[in-house]
Amino acid sequence: MSIRFRRAILPGIAVLGLALTACGGQDDSASASGGEGASGSVAVDGSSTVYPLSNAAAELLSEENPDIQVTVGEAGTGGGFEVFCAGQTDISNASRPIEDDEAAACSDGGVEYTELQVATDALTVVVNPDLDIDCLTTEQLKMIWEPGAEGKVTNWNQVDPSFPDEAISLFGPGTDSGTFDYFTDAINGEEGASRTDYEASEDDNVIVQGVSGTPGAMGYFGYTYFEENSDSLKAVAVDSGSGCVAPSPETAQDGSYVPLSRPLFIYVSNASYSDKPQVAEFVDFYVDNLPDITEAAQFIPLNDEQTAETQSALDGLKG
Repeated sequence: MSIRFRRAILPGIAVLGLALTACGGQDDSASASGGEGASGSVAVDGSSTVYPLSNAAAELLSEENPDIQVTVGEAGTGGGFEVFCAGQTDISNASRPIEDDEAAACSDGGVEYTELQVATDALTVVVNPDLDIDCLTTEQLKMIWEPGAEGKVTNWNQVDPSFPDEAISLFGPGTDSGTFDYFTDAINGEEGASRTDYEASEDDNVIVQGVSGTPGAMGYFGYTYFEENSDSLKAVAVDSGSGCVAPSPETAQDGSYVPLSRPLFIYVSNASYSDKPQVAEFVDFYVDNLPDITEAAQFIPLNDEQTAETQSALDGLKG
């Protein structure tokens, strides 16, 4: 099975970048905010789910202004907030909203920030493509993933007698991941509550490899990683009480894919935005070109209401 990795420039981004350059990219107000011709470095870290989106934005901006060097890390949402609130990065990628203790750490560190939603995600449960399971209820997911399931729920036919007599192998994000936080809260009812006998990684591609290469395997991560590797994985529909609903851009946007549809964010340091023209230019470009960036990176775009809220938040940051 082939596995496609999303750590390099995505197909079509270079071409799209040229098109954006030809069209002028951001509008004059964005250029004025960032300072046309700005140069310097921009430090971004955080969610591995949001990584491809911010990386795509960085690659596209480089077509317009190669003098801005954007580095994008993937320490996980929690790890990203840790360095962000210590003032070590300009922007933090997040697959969940900032938590109270993280906000307190930012306050203690003198870091004021602005939250910008940049996309929507359908957190996707995947299994090995040879596993004859197409839908799971939220109760079944909890049975598999809840604390205490170690050594007890080890075979698929323990979840449902009609399921295959096959051992369960589990792969998932590590505890610094916002995806881990969101999934455990949505499925197990408490953030961070999970069985521990699974292969954990902050790199979603490691989860892709594990699930695609292991019979009976299951994992979970952002929708874009499934979409990019759909030839080697199978997405499982989720039944939260109203029937099986498959993850898709449509079901994430219309709210029917519950409880696993979620917003994705970047958090911008207000000081970095006001004091570093290159940060302002990158953020302005990011928001002004979100439809093209989300399409190029194969993410679920914001709807009109979400777009207006993000633009309003950016306008407040500019003010």
